[in-house]
Amino acid sequence: MTQSDLEGLVEYERKGNIVTLTLNRPEKLNAFSDELVAALMEGLRRFDGDNEAHLAIITGKGRAFSSGADVHQRQLRSREEFEKYGGPQAFGAHSSDLLTKSVNWKPVIAAPHGYVLGLAIGIVFECDLVVAEEGTKFQITETPRGLGASKYWGLLNYRGGAAFGTEVALTGRFFTAEECLAAGLINRVAPKGKFLEVANELAQEVCKNPPLSVRATVRTRRWYMEQLTREIMMQTAPLKLYLSEDFKEAARAFAEKRKPGPFKGR
Repeated sequence: MTQSDLEGLVEYERKGNIVTLTLNRPEKLNAFSDELVAALMEGLRRFDGDNEAHLAIITGKGRAFSSGADVHQRQLRSREEFEKYGGPQAFGAHSSDLLTKSVNWKPVIAAPHGYVLGLAIGIVFECDLVVAEEGTKFQITETPRGLGASKYWGLLNYRGGAAFGTEVALTGRFFTAEECLAAGLINRVAPKGKFLEVANELAQEVCKNPPLSVRATVRTRRWYMEQLTREIMMQTAPLKLYLSEDFKEAARAFAEKRKPGPFKGR
């Protein structure tokens, strides 16, 4: 990937001490290609190194926060590419690294709306605080896609989701911002069209405190979160579910806009 490949994919704006990072691929519902992951990583690094920036908000332009991984790029790779990269993501485009490779440990708020699917769920729930627009729909698409939801189960349990997290991880069903709030997974549900406004209000409350004090808590929270997710990855990586027949069938069915299956358990 070159710098020109990333240009314009994530908008960076700072007002006072608060940065807004906006996913800017609305024509694809902000589906995460390798390039979009890399662009968000670049934006977060810029934020992390900006001495005047104390908190960031991640949001998405258009009808949705994100529809998840770009299936046509990341899930329809050749077997050779999957084996080369060790999964659907290219080198330097692993979303699990976005918030765990920080230097200054500044807090990040996710402000989703519309849809939060698949890979995007990981990004949202790895953020330190979450403000979702009312009616926002979430789905762990890795379950019906054949990739397994272990990472997301871990994240939801880490945030206190417990039984609810297990249900949505095993069923792969849609669930709402309101259900997330009731399960203690997110911090606020904002009225329609007000999710950025409410996220900024929460950001202002955080920014009233001494920055280094806030960052100490963020660093501890992310350290424990990373230990959990890395352990899960060590358990699931040898399964190589991205090489299974069921995953291949589910990804092709999605691309061809048809019902997948029957699944064969291999």
